[in-house]
Amino acid sequence: MSFDSEALLAWYERVRRPLPWRATRDPYALLVSEVMLQQTQAARVVPYYQAFLERFPDPAALAAAPAADVLAAWSGLGYNRRALALALQRAAAAVEAHGWPEDLAQLPGVGPYTAAAVASFAWDHQAAAVDTNVRRVISRHDGAEHAPGALARRAAALMPAGRAAPFNQAMMELGATVCRPRRPRCGGCPVRAGCASVGREPAPPASPRGRRERFEDTDRWARGRIVAALVAGEPPPSLDAARRVRAEAGLVRDGLAVRGADGALRLP
Repeated sequence: MSFDSEALLAWYERVRRPLPWRATRDPYALLVSEVMLQQTQAARVVPYYQAFLERFPDPAALAAAPAADVLAAWSGLGYNRRALALALQRAAAAVEAHGWPEDLAQLPGVGPYTAAAVASFAWDHQAAAVDTNVRRVISRHDGAEHAPGALARRAAALMPAGRAAPFNQAMMELGATVCRPRRPRCGGCPVRAGCASVGREPAPPASPRGRRERFEDTDRWARGRIVAALVAGEPPPSLDAARRVRAEAGLVRDGLAVRGADGALRLP
């Protein structure tokens, strides 16, 4: 299927949202934004991103900060994001000690997508950043699901030479605002002329079977409450013994807490 990358780039220049990380080439600020944006909507990330950079403006500041301060600054982005905050701090420490590596995937917690995104936005590396939005755009446009390797090659083939940064941003913008998971806005799509799925309503997601567990009854909720208490210096929440053991073991396993010499749980 023909994919008009130039039409995509022209559309992006007209409609792109003025998100703060799009106004910088600083690899550290871009890394912070990409980690925060994992499974979190951009509009929600903006105030956390700005506050985080005010508190930790460079890798040195983040690397030197107590873990409690980092987790407190991350508070509000969700429990399952807190492990990413500590991984980001370890990445900042690695950068402070050794500089930015040629392959950013060598940094703690940085995968292929984040490495490609930061490298393209900061240094114009010709690297295709394939996230959930980009995968959806390409799969719908081609009318077929691609295996991860084939998907990466397809994205790279669509990217105009020397235009990695705007192309990656444009693909993400298209998936986030037009080629949405539900109710895609095909009429406003700049590449609809070659799209195999134009006008087709995506199938609704399958409904979960059986009774759903309340979030408050999950170990994930318990872990979140324990970390929140550690950050605030407050007594731990009241939990039954078996649930507390599972939750605390999960925190230690994920690097969000450690056992002191006295056996007490504390922040790393």
